[in-house]
Amino acid sequence: FYLFLSSTAHSKDLTNRLGVGYSDQFSTDLPSLAVKYHTSPDMSFGTQLGVQTDSNNSKLGFAVKLNKIIFPEDNMNFHMGVSAGLLSTKVAGVNNSGFEMSAYAGGEFFLPGLDSLGITFEAGIGITSLSNGVNFRTIADSPLRAGMIFYF
Repeated sequence: FYLFLSSTAHSKDLTNRLGVGYSDQFSTDLPSLAVKYHTSPDMSFGTQLGVQTDSNNSKLGFAVKLNKIIFPEDNMNFHMGVSAGLLSTKVAGVNNSGFEMSAYAGGEFFLPGLDSLGITFEAGIGITSLSNGVNFRTIADSPLRAGMIFYF
């Protein structure tokens, strides 16, 4: 009984660490550079910036994210979060600009031996409001979309 009480899960403590990587979480396909900073053992914020310049199919997206770790595991941090961002697309000469917001839960896991590489997955709900209309969506982002972050 004593051993059970004294053993605690040790999540990956990333306090004061800056991470840089990629993400592809906008409602339109827009691979982005991602930056994430952990302000405390259970809070982090991040940004994503995606740019595609093409005369007929250009896109620009910028988003900020806030995450709270809700359940620590060995080599994994489960979190909940929110994001908000701006999105602009130009398809066939038609511009659409507006915003995106989402709420989600997910996890960031670390392979043993690769303690500085975080691999993320997330699921939740989102809203995209562009000049051509409003869309509600569910989110289910695998590590290939949610992203990978290398922490310094």
